[in-house]
Amino acid sequence: MSGTVTAVSSNSEYSFTKPNRPSITLLAGLGVEGDVHAGVTVKHRSRVAQDPTQPNLRQVHLIHEELFTEVGEDGFKVAPGELGENITTSGIDLLSLPVGTLLHIGDEAIVEVTGLRNPCLQIDNFQDGLLKKVVGRDEAGNVVRKAGIMSVVQVGGVVRPGDTITVELPDEPHRPLDRV
Repeated sequence: MSGTVTAVSSNSEYSFTKPNRPSITLLAGLGVEGDVHAGVTVKHRSRVAQDPTQPNLRQVHLIHEELFTEVGEDGFKVAPGELGENITTSGIDLLSLPVGTLLHIGDEAIVEVTGLRNPCLQIDNFQDGLLKKVVGRDEAGNVVRKAGIMSVVQVGGVVRPGDTITVELPDEPHRPLDRV
């Protein structure tokens, strides 16, 4: 299974959206160089308030570009970086990957998938009603989160739009993604 990087984004300040960049540099064990969420311990404000010593399992946020098309069918216009992701992808069903999947990105970088992004009310502040499109329930009543996946950097490297992403699944049994 493989896909493509369609955009990369980062922001050195806390902001919901992240501007697109020509490239980003992933740093092993830290995240995106210069990004406000980079670090060994949690950087998301709500998680820092709970326990600032927690490990940062949300160093790099990836969203599949196909989500933008899906919500676009309901009248929402979303572009890469606008939901706060660092890497926008195409061609990979990110949400179906198990915990521990390795994503080889470009020539060097490798990130390990840790879980699902748990979307918050800031999405409705961005576009009213969008939160209900990226968080819902399946037929069995289980919560379904569609706002991308989170990962940690195993091997650093430069990532650019157009880079290939290769999926390396972990040994079985596979653990499904849950929110992190």
